[in-house]
Amino acid sequence: MNALEVVEAYYACFNNQDWKGMLALLDPEIRHEANQGDVRVGIEKFTEFLGKMDEAYEEKLTDMFFFTEKTGTRVAVEFVVNGVYKKAEEGLPEAYGQTYVLPAGAFLEVNAGKITRVTTYYNLPLWIELVSKK
Repeated sequence: MNALEVVEAYYACFNNQDWKGMLALLDPEIRHEANQGDVRVGIEKFTEFLGKMDEAYEEKLTDMFFFTEKTGTRVAVEFVVNGVYKKAEEGLPEAYGQTYVLPAGAFLEVNAGKITRVTTYYNLPLWIELVSKK
């Protein structure tokens, strides 16, 4: 698979809640740069993050647009997150099943058929506003 196909498969797994499938597409030394917080390095830390996210949120991504560059190793993705806030995280508003629709994007690097970096961006103040209104 080329980089675009790997990233498309990764997000298909995400939307199907196929966490094992997602993890299988990651390099063991994956670098995860989340919108807020520390950089995580390694599949173990990414797996922990994924577990916490699964507990706190139920999300589907729509309106996905994929962009590649000429070397074929980097892919950018623009999407809309359609979510349910199930369990509060420390420092965030109380969770009681609020729904949200939030634009977001990500940048990924692929090497030898595995994703080596995922960097995700979204507007955290907007997300807080959306889940605080309900």
